[in-house]
Amino acid sequence: MKCKTENMRTCLRFIAAAILMIGLSSAALIYATSRHYPADVLGYEDAGGSVYPVLPEDSKQYLRGLQLYGGTANVLADELRRWFDGLWHGKSLAFTVACITIFISSAIFYAADRLPAGPKPDAPRKNTSARGHNGE
Repeated sequence: MKCKTENMRTCLRFIAAAILMIGLSSAALIYATSRHYPADVLGYEDAGGSVYPVLPEDSKQYLRGLQLYGGTANVLADELRRWFDGLWHGKSLAFTVACITIFISSAIFYAADRLPAGPKPDAPRKNTSARGHNGE
């Protein structure tokens, strides 16, 4: 599809709608097919009728070692890194893809609405030449 300057607004809206449709469909597919299997589980803990995995990062010894070598900032940086890594796996990835899709699509819709309108076919065009007022 060729986008001419006259219909650039329509073309950008079409692109934004296509991005939105493909991105949200991908997010739904990721959500439906994702499973969460932690790779480095030490064991499982039964609490309140539910079973939770015990990860090495959740032990007091691990947190004490982090704080001993890097202080509280190291513990906070490790928590931030684990949170960010979690965005790219399983069901969290589906929500991440959906949010990024909505943001990009909204930005393109916004840009399409801010484009100046093309010249109307019925409107007379102004003479913008460098000549005098009488067109000589």
